[in-house]
Amino acid sequence: MFSNFTKPLIMGILNATPDSFSDGGKFNQLENALQHALQMITDGATIIDIGGESTRPNSESVSADEQIKRVVPIIEGIRQRSDVLISIDTTLGDVAEAALNAGANLINDVSAGQNDTKMFTLAAQRNVPIILMHAQGSPKTMQDNPQYENVVLEVIAALMQRANEAMLAGVKKENIVLDVGIGFGKRKQDNLALLAHLADFVALGFPVLLGTSRKRFMGSICDVNEPTELVTATAVTTALGVMAGVQLFRVHDVKENKQALDVAWAIRSVTQ
Repeated sequence: MFSNFTKPLIMGILNATPDSFSDGGKFNQLENALQHALQMITDGATIIDIGGESTRPNSESVSADEQIKRVVPIIEGIRQRSDVLISIDTTLGDVAEAALNAGANLINDVSAGQNDTKMFTLAAQRNVPIILMHAQGSPKTMQDNPQYENVVLEVIAALMQRANEAMLAGVKKENIVLDVGIGFGKRKQDNLALLAHLADFVALGFPVLLGTSRKRFMGSICDVNEPTELVTATAVTTALGVMAGVQLFRVHDVKENKQALDVAWAIRSVTQ
């Protein structure tokens, strides 16, 4: 699904939650969610990433039953209308399994399999891609006081450890995607260091996902408090990621980031 030197993909974010940091409550009604998904597909999203639990800083966990109640009708509704790839954003194996049964194609686990040991077994049995993200701490506490001596080396080591655990559980290497976890237990300087060294993560031999969309650290740089005003800032990081070899971009604003991706890819293709 993801390989080097093929054009990167846009993953559109669909939060079926009342409390996500940027769009909480906007798409937790079925018809609104379906219309938004279809619009993102029209705008250029190859994957729709659906989550029923907010992972913003200080967020509370949501039960598997509640997540399933939120996401499965949306997945079924999209699948009736489109063959777009669908990702389930969850750390719980039962939610991932229900989503796959409803028509999802891949798993996006911000805990990298640490929150539920079932996740790697499920991904292996179903032979589906799984995105493993780095986070220091849980969403509720991750921004309390994150500390690193060398954030790039520490995130590389942590992601490789999780990738190896996944492969030991039977997940194929080609089904593993790494996410550096921008904003998840990271200070501004940590996020910037990771963005400056994206090529180091690409060099690990796994497809890399970048998720900077509307993140707060960019607002502090741009003197912007409203997340929806960070579309241009996000697109800049998308272009940067394309030039570094990143294969997948998780964004709220699909059309604008697809333009940034297309231009950066055209430039990168000339240099290959």
